[in-house]
Amino acid sequence: MLSVGDKLPNFTLSVQQGISALPGGETLDLATHAPGKWKILFFWPKDFTFICPTEIIGYGDLAEDFADRDTVLIGGSTDSDFVHFAWRKADERLAKCDFPWIADNKHELTRALGILDKDAGVALRATFIVDPEGVIQHITVNGLNVGRNPAETLRILDALQTDELCPCNWKEGDDVLQPMAEAA
Repeated sequence: MLSVGDKLPNFTLSVQQGISALPGGETLDLATHAPGKWKILFFWPKDFTFICPTEIIGYGDLAEDFADRDTVLIGGSTDSDFVHFAWRKADERLAKCDFPWIADNKHELTRALGILDKDAGVALRATFIVDPEGVIQHITVNGLNVGRNPAETLRILDALQTDELCPCNWKEGDDVLQPMAEAA
């Protein structure tokens, strides 16, 4: 599995966004998408399941907060762009989550990231916070049966963007730590 400090691999994958038309071969290049911005790249195991929509909707509910922090959301699973389209069409709450969903149905990116569940053959619930230079700054990975907290991803992004020492449970607006040598 890739780790903090590694570069996000450069992949171009099929992508689905919106519900106005069937997927038409659109792709997203991770290296060139949203240059100069932070990226939240998060994966779920499968479309048309129970936990996954709660997470996607949770990220969608915070999309403006992420955008305010110069950050783009990119979701994805090992399903195809057509399955993503059908799921968005079937659930108006998901249709409102207007950020790109990559389709890694060949398992190329999930294998490169090290987040492909060996037994189930689907993505683990993995979240990557990637800085504007394409360097991974944070990773969380949950098993298939436990959902994430998108608000915690936002809190960690806030801490990373301070470039300061942030203590346990730090929130935006809280004091950062000052080493004794600097405090004097």
